[in-house]
Amino acid sequence: LVIFSPEISMESLIPVINKLQDVFNTVGSETIQLPQIVVIGTQSAGKSSVIENIVGRDFLPRGCGIVTRRPLILQLIHIPEAEIAEKEAETLEPVAKEWVKFLHTGDRIFDNFEEVREEIENETNRLSGTKKGIHPEPISMKIFSPNVVNLTLVDLPGMTKVPVDDQPPDIERRIRKISLRYIENPNSIILAITPANQDFSTSEALQLAREVDPDVLMLKCSGKRTLAVITKLDLMDHGTDATDLLLGKVIPVKLGIIGVVNRSQQDIINKKSIKDSLQDEATFLQRRYPALATQNGSPFLAKTLNRLLMHHIRDCLPELKSRVNILTLKYQNMLYTCGEKVQDQSQLLLRILTRFANSYCATVEGNAKNIETSELSGGARICYIFHNTFARALENINPLDGLSEKEILTAIRNATGPRPAIFVPEVAFELLVKRQIKRLLQPSLRCVELVHEEMQRIVECCGDDIKQEMIRFPKLNDMIIDVVNALLKLRLPVTNEMVEHLVSIELAYINTRHPDFASASLISVLKEDKTSAQKFSKFSHNVVRAADSSVYNSNGALGKSTDDETIDQFQLSDKEQHDCSMIGNLIKSYFMISRKTIQDVVPKAIMHFLVNYIKVCSNYEQLLGEMTLSLGEKKRKCKSSIFQDHLQSELVRKVYRPELFDDLLHESEQIAVKRKETVEMLNALEKASRVIAEIRDVHIW
Repeated sequence: LVIFSPEISMESLIPVINKLQDVFNTVGSETIQLPQIVVIGTQSAGKSSVIENIVGRDFLPRGCGIVTRRPLILQLIHIPEAEIAEKEAETLEPVAKEWVKFLHTGDRIFDNFEEVREEIENETNRLSGTKKGIHPEPISMKIFSPNVVNLTLVDLPGMTKVPVDDQPPDIERRIRKISLRYIENPNSIILAITPANQDFSTSEALQLAREVDPDVLMLKCSGKRTLAVITKLDLMDHGTDATDLLLGKVIPVKLGIIGVVNRSQQDIINKKSIKDSLQDEATFLQRRYPALATQNGSPFLAKTLNRLLMHHIRDCLPELKSRVNILTLKYQNMLYTCGEKVQDQSQLLLRILTRFANSYCATVEGNAKNIETSELSGGARICYIFHNTFARALENINPLDGLSEKEILTAIRNATGPRPAIFVPEVAFELLVKRQIKRLLQPSLRCVELVHEEMQRIVECCGDDIKQEMIRFPKLNDMIIDVVNALLKLRLPVTNEMVEHLVSIELAYINTRHPDFASASLISVLKEDKTSAQKFSKFSHNVVRAADSSVYNSNGALGKSTDDETIDQFQLSDKEQHDCSMIGNLIKSYFMISRKTIQDVVPKAIMHFLVNYIKVCSNYEQLLGEMTLSLGEKKRKCKSSIFQDHLQSELVRKVYRPELFDDLLHESEQIAVKRKETVEMLNALEKASRVIAEIRDVHIW
């Protein structure tokens, strides 16, 4: 059992919910689903008559077709007659026994129910128009009377299928959407109104209720929070009887089926009072259904609704308390992300810059609080660029790409000048290997470019706290991004230049005494010497033949025949093939050494000249002291080398300028609105918590 204070009775539960309803209506929030009774039915099913019979007053708009065009939330509040008499004794003046208050009119009191009807019509027309349009925003009102039981009712527009006047073509869908919005609330009790002169099995109200409140065990039965009301019992066809219907033998409804008799349109025209109508209803029930008379009728319906709502509130209250506490924490966190109103611009700006710089560095280092799990980012992405992207690009370079045997032989011949060489000239090897080493430059520069792009992207990958600050101050965000990009752009040519120097260093001196290269050269020579004797004899024969091919031309000058020249240029001798093979092996060996060196030193250069340079950070207190000096006359003289040309100091130097404070710390309209709504919701939740706290932990029975 839910536990309450001894002075709090079950009757007091409904006023508690009414208070909560008022609290959350002021902020227009539906985050808390409060217990209430929702009245649904088709047009002219008698919904308004049922509600007026419960209230005991004529106050709802009347007419043909759709009359209820906005949801109407009615809080019925019982006022003991003794309390009214006590007020009259105190004031020595007559006091209204029944009155109405609307949420949208504040403290204004309506004690004339004709004025109440006019106010409902005017407020309906304000948003729904003067014809037949509907609007989902509710009208909230309280009815204080000694003749009502404590209830909270929601009267909804009657369901229809054919649009009339200015109603949109999808009027059926719109009304259905409004109805579902209220009856889908698991804390609501559904009052399904069906006229007795309609086939109960085709009731649209019951069908809609069953969609949101099905009975798991009995598919033909409505669920645990639906109560059916049969109106117009006196208008059933002659010879028919509603006994089986009221007993639930036709279609069972768990909370029961209650029959009532409504005033006819002629009764309303004749201004028949509610009191007379209730008397006629009791007479009719005693005459037609004497065994069921005490379990039907409008007074019994009101008491049943009161009892159901009280017990429903009792059952929902623990969850309601929990929901309020959970939402309070949620909105407190939302308010934290929105940040407090700016008090000290200087401190706030410096704190944001420091947090951004630290978050940026943490993302590079992999120390960020919120680690990305969907993709590589920050330092991990840079590592991937170095050891996967860059390494693969270098490995894809064939050491001998672009070098044919003809080009190698031509280089050898050009290196020997006019004298035939017995051994392979070293100059040819250096010329060719430098040409291949130059091919390492473009992948290296591309690596710099990729790291530079990732450093720019890290600005977007900073922690959630920083993202919130950036959203809060869009101009500050734009300026920070501009400063970071400018600093990165400034470091890009420096880094590229260093990478170019590294490749140039490799080209500047071909170290044939390199330990790895010396071993590779020896292996290559030994491999080639296995057939050196055979190749030497063929080489000698070719030399003699080449010498004999020299003849005097027709002009008497010494030259070569055209045929021999073609053979020498395109057909390699064994000696030439031997030289080409050896040069190729040596180029491949030395290129691998240079590639290994470049693969090692280029990432180091990028880290030193770009990544580490950018992420050098200092602590907040040190920076604060620096900026205290910078804002004075000594601004130009007191710059510490610690801060110069690094991310945090660059941000402070470019952004931390008093003349920019107002502009940079101007909040986005979105954040300002969000903070206002969050504060309002927190205030509402605080009030709700106090209201719920009125019910203390003591047994009710």
